[in-house]
Amino acid sequence: MSRPHEPQQVEITPEVLLKAYACGIFPMAESADDPGLYWIEPDKRGIIPLDSFVIPERLARTVRSDRFEIRIDHDFEAVMQGCAAPAADRPSTWINARIHRLYSELHARGFCHSVEAWQDGELVGGLYGVRLGRAFFGESMFHRARDASKVALVHLVARLRRGGFTLLDTQFVTDHLRRFGAVEVTRQRYAVLLARALEGEGDFYCWGPGEAITGADCLQSISQAS
Repeated sequence: MSRPHEPQQVEITPEVLLKAYACGIFPMAESADDPGLYWIEPDKRGIIPLDSFVIPERLARTVRSDRFEIRIDHDFEAVMQGCAAPAADRPSTWINARIHRLYSELHARGFCHSVEAWQDGELVGGLYGVRLGRAFFGESMFHRARDASKVALVHLVARLRRGGFTLLDTQFVTDHLRRFGAVEVTRQRYAVLLARALEGEGDFYCWGPGEAITGADCLQSISQAS
């Protein structure tokens, strides 16, 4: 069970937000229309162990086919808008205007990144999250084309592993994420993993900020790191 703290009425700055992540808590809103924010500290924290990431065979074929062009930080705002938009399997969202502004500010300062799936010149899926030390805190993902967000996740994991990251935080575990090897850890265990991850500095741009890699290169990178 999560432990929501009191809603925050005072202004939260990017600096405060980074300190919160370093302490193992993160903000959420009740809904997109609710201006308030709550600090969340789950009793059970979701993570994807980077050394045991699971790629289903069918998805691996899709990654290898390069059906989607993967871009990094190309249109962060559009990714946030996609994650905030209602969808058939997600009629409501927790991304309100304050969340959008805060994470856009973190992106401008180099602490928040997007992994984007493009097809025929259109953004069809992706994800965004916060980078701190050797930890990456996944925030949200969306898709408008089948497998788009999943392919983005595979590319994210390849980048994190190549860049020396040790922690991929998913906040919670869903059936969808379990397919990729996501597990729950206790708050105490998470604190240990987070402390270790904050001791160093991961290289999110290990392939260069504008360098695109093929799906085959992505899968090979994950395989080599296993």
